[in-house]
Amino acid sequence: MSGRPIEENPEHGPEAVLSPQLASFRSRVLERGVDLYRDLPWRRSRDPYEVWISEVMLQQTQVSRVDGRWQRWLERFPNVRSLASADAASVLDEWQGMGYNRRVLSLWHAAQQVVSMGGELPSDVEGLVALPGIGPATAAGIRAFALDLPGVYLETNVRTVFLHELFPEAQKVPDRELVPLVDVCCPPDASNPADDPRTWYFALLDYGAWLKKMVPNPSRRSSTHVRQSRFEGSHRQRRAMLVRALLAHGEGAKATELARMLSDEERLHGRADIGEDEVNALLEELSREGFCSCREGRWAI
Repeated sequence: MSGRPIEENPEHGPEAVLSPQLASFRSRVLERGVDLYRDLPWRRSRDPYEVWISEVMLQQTQVSRVDGRWQRWLERFPNVRSLASADAASVLDEWQGMGYNRRVLSLWHAAQQVVSMGGELPSDVEGLVALPGIGPATAAGIRAFALDLPGVYLETNVRTVFLHELFPEAQKVPDRELVPLVDVCCPPDASNPADDPRTWYFALLDYGAWLKKMVPNPSRRSSTHVRQSRFEGSHRQRRAMLVRALLAHGEGAKATELARMLSDEERLHGRADIGEDEVNALLEELSREGFCSCREGRWAI
């Protein structure tokens, strides 16, 4: 990218003046946002809790998979207090199939922390990122989509648009070059309903999702891009299998029983059995992270 992103004011704010290049970029994105807008269920909500749940689900899961699971989650845990008062087994059970069980455990712990503070999610970035599992992007998403507040919402589709439009040939682009641009391009407030933080980021998300279908994924030219390791037969998969096995044995199971269950599943996929020693190591790992505990030789969530 060439030229200064801001011509008169180096600080983001209502008086910041974009360079002609960024002004043109913003206009293109907003136009594409109108054409490509996706009427997704969570976009009809401005409830911070409901937006928060959608953001966590969408971090590693396809939109088509979240549609349906988000609604089901809210039927079971309709607000932060109902989530905080649930037990770990119920929360993990509802999350199965969404991947990354650590995230839902963090979500549960964060809900308990929110309730301990009065039951309302913080609206400021500092308060949000202080909660378990909420990073800068999730905090910015909650603020933009629930509260129409500005921030740096730099996730994969947003990154895709900035790289495609402003860094068309560059390789290994670091986020430190993108963050100031994402910051200055975000509307400072909700005074213009056609161009507020919520509308702006919806446009970026929808344009980015469309670009990924039409051109080689620009996000691969980011320095943050990492090819995801194989899941089948991996340590991550065995952890997930063990959590499912523990949920199936609600009152607890011995390591030998769990090893047998996991080995049966592995054989179905043409893989070797899992020994009791490996299962014990996995159980200890999950126990340290707060997933399960052992009582009288039986493991349970």
